[in-house]
Amino acid sequence: MASRWAPALAVVGATGAVGSVILELLSTRRDVYGDVRLVASPRSAGRTLAVRGADVAVEALTPEVFDGADVVMFAVPGAVAAEWAPVAAARGAAVVDGSGVFRMRRDVPLVVPEVNPEAVRERPRGVVAGPGGATMAVVVALAALHRAYGLREVVVASYEAASGEGRDGADVLHAQLEKVGGDRGLGSRAGDVRGVVGDTGPFRAPLAMNVVPWAGAAADGGWTTGELGVRLETRKVLGLPDLKVSATCVRVPVVTGHSAAIHAVFDEPVDRREAQDVLARSPGVVLCDDPEFPTPADAVGTDPVWAGRVRVSPDDPRALDLFVSGDNLRVGSALNTVQIGELIAADLGA
Repeated sequence: MASRWAPALAVVGATGAVGSVILELLSTRRDVYGDVRLVASPRSAGRTLAVRGADVAVEALTPEVFDGADVVMFAVPGAVAAEWAPVAAARGAAVVDGSGVFRMRRDVPLVVPEVNPEAVRERPRGVVAGPGGATMAVVVALAALHRAYGLREVVVASYEAASGEGRDGADVLHAQLEKVGGDRGLGSRAGDVRGVVGDTGPFRAPLAMNVVPWAGAAADGGWTTGELGVRLETRKVLGLPDLKVSATCVRVPVVTGHSAAIHAVFDEPVDRREAQDVLARSPGVVLCDDPEFPTPADAVGTDPVWAGRVRVSPDDPRALDLFVSGDNLRVGSALNTVQIGELIAADLGA
């Protein structure tokens, strides 16, 4: 009997922080691919990485590397994805991009498999995008509650890990913590921290012993691109273009794990126990509540979004407050990319 056809996969950015998690997931989840090739910048070409129990040599990023690939996952900065994702699509591959460059394109679906898996079938540019890590921490839980109560308005404060800026962000935080820990004369003033840590790296202020209310670049009206991204991406994934969303994005001195405090207003009155049950039964969510609560330390290394501190507002029976945490390298990026790839693989196989 002939063997079943399996799509060929290419992973671009295989040596990066998110790429390494993608390889781990490919090695532990159900195997749906035939050939898997690993791609990175020319300086990483020739390195050997383990995937699916085998050592695979990394290939340099060139147009020819996409020949024969059916699915291509991009775990690279937006500028690289903007240049190379269209090349992969033009050579016949279905592209899954984790950067922000395609998220708000009208002709690119923005997909969270637990929320809108059917959207992967409509990809006129050959590209499917995933939302940012802060949005992922919020939207999986919100989608479940929206189905139960009808979502009207959301206010979010995110608490985002240093690794949201990639390996550079995590490395800078580690370096800052070492400098602060080694300076026994450090005072309590913010200026003291700034003077000790020196280079702030990708952050707008020292992250060690501090919180930085800024993620992304400057946008109009005092907003940041990270905050507007949470607003626009949440609307698009949920299919609610007029949803009221306001976000404040904050970097915190955590290496991995994004969290968010959510205030959500619904069409219907909310029952606390019922809302907890809705979250507990929802794919991609684990309830950790009363008296426990979720933290990044709980979520790191796990796949679901952890939800807790579920409370009905004392001033509005239609409003619910909750706190969520998720591993931004897994559920916030790599896992979502891999799950989208699995949906496309199933679609191609059908």
